[in-house]
Amino acid sequence: MWQSMILNSLEQGLVFGIMALGVYITFKVLNFADLTVDGSFPLGAAMAASLIVSGHSPFLATLAAFIAGGAAGCLTGILNTKAKISDLLSGILTMTSLYSINLRIMGQPNIPLLNQPTVFSLTRDFLIRFFPGFSDKYLYLFSFVILALLTKILLDTFLKTQLGFALRATGDNPQMIRAQGVNIEFAKIFGVALSNAFVGLSGALVAQYQGFADVGLGIGTVVSGLASVIIGEALLGEKPLFITTLGVLLGSFVYRFSISLVLSFRLAQASDLKLLTAIVVIIALTAPQIKKTIKISS
Repeated sequence: MWQSMILNSLEQGLVFGIMALGVYITFKVLNFADLTVDGSFPLGAAMAASLIVSGHSPFLATLAAFIAGGAAGCLTGILNTKAKISDLLSGILTMTSLYSINLRIMGQPNIPLLNQPTVFSLTRDFLIRFFPGFSDKYLYLFSFVILALLTKILLDTFLKTQLGFALRATGDNPQMIRAQGVNIEFAKIFGVALSNAFVGLSGALVAQYQGFADVGLGIGTVVSGLASVIIGEALLGEKPLFITTLGVLLGSFVYRFSISLVLSFRLAQASDLKLLTAIVVIIALTAPQIKKTIKISS
């Protein structure tokens, strides 16, 4: 039981960790409250599933989901910077419109991927061909470890480039970075687009992992992603960039494992998951302030 629970939590923690890395870009790097995530996550799933059932390569479908997620984030960034709509409302508008767009892409509320080729089935065929002793049991874990670490390394590398430093400075002190001649509007648009591209990629992988794409797949995604970021920060604290992004992946695993524990011991029902997630985020956000208050009073 424990081995299966840990394995499933690792798999889910890693694949949803890619989404959490996207949430980290907007909420922590850019200081941008982006709710587009709840729409771009199912957008990635819808794009990938629709292309796969149409006979296209799963790898091409996953790439298309990455690009589609980026386009959704770009729209949010444009609404915020060009139309001067607040970041929160820009995300809500994009997220709301994406519900209809996702239905248009899929043509129906749900697309099953049973007996369809996926990036995982193709990876399994490749590994079995060259490594006959490879076990299917660890296929998803192997794939997600590679994908999550690759995403993390690419993000770490990017944030250390000139454009990456501009994004980080935009979130910390936009007035100062504007005085240095940096285009704040471009930085915001690019950052939100990159964030949602990661989210769309995660959505495509989750759809292929679970075997279906659903229009309601993204409900509460931003909250679970934020929970992963906060838990990782609480566990590792404010550390260098490499440790911080690693903490996001760790937080995603801890969050998924906690949910599995609660369900396994029947402490809550599956319908309570969103409530539990909200409670976790509330506790994580208020804990530092409560700790500070107790310290002052004592």
